[in-house]
Amino acid sequence: MDVIDLKQPEFYIGRELSLVEFNRRVLAQAMDESNPLLERLRFLCITSTNLDELFEIRVSGLKQKAAHGSKQRGPDNMTPQEMLREISTRCHELVDEQYRVLNEVMIPLLKEQQIRFIRRTEWTQRQETWLRDYFEQQLLPVLSPMGLDPAHPFPRILNKSLNFIVSLQGKDAFGRSSDLAVVQAPRALPRLIKLPETECKCGPYDYVFLSSVIHAYSADLFPGMKVTGCYQFRLTRNSDLFVDEEEIDDLLRAMEGELPSRRYGDAVRVEVADNCPDDMAERLMAIFKLDPEDIYQVNGPVNLNRLAMICDAVDRPDLKFASFTPNMPPQLSHSTDLFKAIRKQDILMHHPFDSFAPVVDFLRQAAQDPDVLAIKMTLYRTGPESVLVDALVNAARAGKEVTVVIELRARFDEEANIALATRLQEAGAHVMYGIVGHKTHAKMTLVVRREGDKLRNYVHLGTGNYHARTARLYTDYGLFTCDRQVGDDVRNVFLQLTSLGKVPKLHRLLQSPFTLHEGLIDKIRREKSNAEQGKPARIMAKFNSLVEKQIIQELYAASMAGVEIKLVVRGMCCLRPGIAGVSDNIQVRSIVGRFLEHTRVFYFENGGKPEVYCSSADWMDRNFFRRVEVAFPILDNKLRKRMVTELGYYFMDNTQAWALQSDGSYQRVTPRGKHTPFAAQLELLHAITESA
Repeated sequence: MDVIDLKQPEFYIGRELSLVEFNRRVLAQAMDESNPLLERLRFLCITSTNLDELFEIRVSGLKQKAAHGSKQRGPDNMTPQEMLREISTRCHELVDEQYRVLNEVMIPLLKEQQIRFIRRTEWTQRQETWLRDYFEQQLLPVLSPMGLDPAHPFPRILNKSLNFIVSLQGKDAFGRSSDLAVVQAPRALPRLIKLPETECKCGPYDYVFLSSVIHAYSADLFPGMKVTGCYQFRLTRNSDLFVDEEEIDDLLRAMEGELPSRRYGDAVRVEVADNCPDDMAERLMAIFKLDPEDIYQVNGPVNLNRLAMICDAVDRPDLKFASFTPNMPPQLSHSTDLFKAIRKQDILMHHPFDSFAPVVDFLRQAAQDPDVLAIKMTLYRTGPESVLVDALVNAARAGKEVTVVIELRARFDEEANIALATRLQEAGAHVMYGIVGHKTHAKMTLVVRREGDKLRNYVHLGTGNYHARTARLYTDYGLFTCDRQVGDDVRNVFLQLTSLGKVPKLHRLLQSPFTLHEGLIDKIRREKSNAEQGKPARIMAKFNSLVEKQIIQELYAASMAGVEIKLVVRGMCCLRPGIAGVSDNIQVRSIVGRFLEHTRVFYFENGGKPEVYCSSADWMDRNFFRRVEVAFPILDNKLRKRMVTELGYYFMDNTQAWALQSDGSYQRVTPRGKHTPFAAQLELLHAITESA
């Protein structure tokens, strides 16, 4: 039998292209008539923010490689230059579809529900009078138009800000005849202006775009000159921060110094109005040193995400997902003593279906309990005003030993985390910033409590961030336990994060960058060996991304040996399922629904003795080798069975699931024959009702 080279490029999908495909699936939710209308609009806005991050991080990184002349090919055999061209082609198609959905689907449907965006050509006399007054009173005082001439070069453009390039004729008071000016809209200005019902004689939800008002009265910004054109544009810049950790003494101060540079990184994309003349677009392209493939001309507002405010501002519950009350785990529903409940048995929570309140209560009780001696916690993303941080501050002020490992480099949350670190330090907590060269991404809380003449460790481990708001929007698992070995492992990981010394031997947890990658490979190989011996062999896993090449090769090898492999991968997936003789036994699904799928769960059949792990880690290079992560086992048999059942829901889903094809495309799964529609997230929501 010929040996198959599992490194062949045709076995891999480019990660950036996989990310673009994910955004197609999100955009499909905006077209899904089973979703409430305002939620469909929200999905449309999400595709806009997702594309922003794609360009700010992934495309900017590829551009840097291309600028340095790199021809290094990825696992898919594409050079940075080839990948950039392919991304541009696909993103232009995606952006065109975004605006088609906005103009041909969303706006007409919203209008039917009396939610209207009033164009300049449709303003009534009463509306025009109110808007002119609004412009003169609210906008004109804060706008600073800048004429371009040798004394006034092109201004620095903030990342993702709204701007206008204006063409002019005539001479100003000084006899200057510049033909071009730039107007920058301050970020404090609302991008959508709600018309008052009484004064404008309009509906309850009539809006006008800020860009429309500036267009309408742009001549007032240049008295005595003729405005011949006014076109909105938006620049996207490289937003990846670089801090040389080997050359700094204080990471917090270095991050504070680096954050402002994010606003003015290298340009990677410019979005302009579709009526912008070619010569004007080319001028912008030259100013920002971009290529034609970096220009995106759009039929509508240059930042679709600004429409997201409508979803919250419009009070129409009938156009939104039905509200729900998260379930309280039965072990806690009749007990206010969390420590007593955890001593009795491990407690598993599946957010947002299960309430996040016990996590908050865990810290609050620990802060108030005189028998609690110490609290240790990792914070990656927790929000600028966190009730969890409030509890930590109270614990520190109460004299308890509070140690917090804050990841200052959590992308786009750096500023909030710096503020939290300062607040905790002022309260007397020990604040650490993790390990140089490795982001601390693990989600752990350790409470040390004196009980009699002994100390007991109470632990919370999770797959998601300690963030009360996203706990209502993301699916994540959280586990309370006081298992002695788990507690010892967590204590040792904290010791490693805050002190110096060798890597401790862990009994229950797998940890990156040391044992997680190797441990998963061992478990995959064990399934392969079991299959070869005719024993039960199966792998099920759910995570956000599958990128790491060696793990993919091990999955291919296991598939070739007959292991049944089922994967739920929300976003990037570089593995190709369904390749004859290689990945016939691998299925890959993506679930896109009301909640952002965020759980990381790994199941191994283990010859009839199943193992289930949860983790904060995706199967990516960065999670295995450049982050501190943990994977924790579900030891309680009842909880393990529950997780397997819930994982099975995602493979039964035939309404919100997408099946990855071997060519890298995704096909939506639909009910067939007599099969009734089934959605994993809805099933889990129904379980709340039944439990209540």
